[in-house]
Amino acid sequence: MQSATRLTLLLCAAWAAALLYGEMGAYWAAHLSCSWPSAHLPDNHVKVAIVADPQLMDSTSLGLPQSSLVLQAVEFFTDLNMRRSFQSVILPYKPDVVLFLGDHFDGGPYLPNKEWQESLFRFKHIFSMNEQRMNPHVPVYYLSGNHDIGYSAFHSIHPEVIRRYEKEFGPRNFHFLAGKVDFVVVDAQTLDGVKESKERSSSWEFIKTLSSGKESNPKVLLTHIPLYRPDNTACGPHRSSPIINQRVSNAAMGQGITYQNYLSKETSDLLLSLLKPVLVLSGHDHDQCTVVHSTPFGPVTEHTLGTISWQQGNLYPSFMLLSAGAKSTNSTDSSHEVLTNLCFLPKQTHIYIWYICQFVFTILLLIFWPANGLSSLPFANTFVSFMRSVGAELFSSRTKEKDDEEDAEYEMVWDAEGSMHLVKKAVARAPASNSDSRTTARGSVVARPTARKHQQEPDSSVHVEMGPEVVSDDGGRLPRPSKLKVRKVLQRLFRVIQSVVIIAALNVSLYMMLLFKDWIDR
Repeated sequence: MQSATRLTLLLCAAWAAALLYGEMGAYWAAHLSCSWPSAHLPDNHVKVAIVADPQLMDSTSLGLPQSSLVLQAVEFFTDLNMRRSFQSVILPYKPDVVLFLGDHFDGGPYLPNKEWQESLFRFKHIFSMNEQRMNPHVPVYYLSGNHDIGYSAFHSIHPEVIRRYEKEFGPRNFHFLAGKVDFVVVDAQTLDGVKESKERSSSWEFIKTLSSGKESNPKVLLTHIPLYRPDNTACGPHRSSPIINQRVSNAAMGQGITYQNYLSKETSDLLLSLLKPVLVLSGHDHDQCTVVHSTPFGPVTEHTLGTISWQQGNLYPSFMLLSAGAKSTNSTDSSHEVLTNLCFLPKQTHIYIWYICQFVFTILLLIFWPANGLSSLPFANTFVSFMRSVGAELFSSRTKEKDDEEDAEYEMVWDAEGSMHLVKKAVARAPASNSDSRTTARGSVVARPTARKHQQEPDSSVHVEMGPEVVSDDGGRLPRPSKLKVRKVLQRLFRVIQSVVIIAALNVSLYMMLLFKDWIDR
């Protein structure tokens, strides 16, 4: 029983350690593993934290009704993971600007107003800026994504979707200044649309207005849909999934695009030639990808960020830290004024897999753990006996010499010069016998325990293996071996249930506390 109690306490401690790391420590480790890329920038550089593709799950994600408990559970744990990532990993870097690269919702264009407002409330709760211990007036900028407003073919049928988005998140095309770097935001969903559409025309007019300006600040192009790249273009070492090639779907009757993985080559080349950016940032792909575009004015690097959500097909969610500094008057290469660092978030899928494996291991350990502990196992007894024999062998010689010294007798001997010496006297030892004996010598009696204790004679009772029809002395039937096995199985089952209840009582409360600690607004 003591062995089972110790095992239960050990498993309680193991579960507590796993929960503390999975729900807290993993996020601290993710925060400590990254830093701002400010090696070559001045002290007054602007720090920008960039997040891509949260895609809050809704009724369109799994095809379940909004009232489904399964959908609500998935939404809760997905929202909680993103909230922890934002509040515990990203905000502690104390960014000066926060930037979202689009796809805030999953079914944004198709949600009715009531459900869309509920998703908006969840979004504001997850990415709340009130949780940070810093200046609460940090500017936040949003890009529109295809999961927010749809593609050009959808705009002509449902223009109210764009109005609903712009009311809450601001215009689709704009630019802002961070340090001495100009960040240009474009609505990529409309750039390849029908030429006569109002949305496409407004986007290109905005881009041409910026290109005609004579500002010397370096530009960073922000687009939700990545720029064109040839099929099977390598994405760099941070890619964790197969490369996605170009795919474009068009609506009937030339009404516009219904889906595209990348912008067209003509649109991409025109964007690069008009804006001449030093860096391009995009999302949409849900996985990390870094490519270099060749242009007449030099190579331009594009970083496609992975999603922040662990539910959007990327086992390694990520975000980016960007440092934008003032342009140096002695430098002609403005690309050095913008430095980036890709950072990774906890692998939430792996954490849940670890919980499942630990649960299975806990049940198996409780079922097969010996009642008397490891000492009852044959290999354990053999190991203990071996260690005892080794210890006895090491100390046997020293013990023997000590015993010889204690049992020896000495006599005084004088030499020719009159000096006295003590010489060990050989003493004949009486053989051991099975009875106590006493030795006598010249009238003096010396009592020595020369006999060992009588060994107990073996019990005269005979062990009889009981068959299925054994009858006791008083005439009653003894329990059959099958009943004994059933009783042992029930006792083991009761012990397992008891241990599981104890482990759950101590750790479920800890888990719930960790969950709601990060979910409730402070």
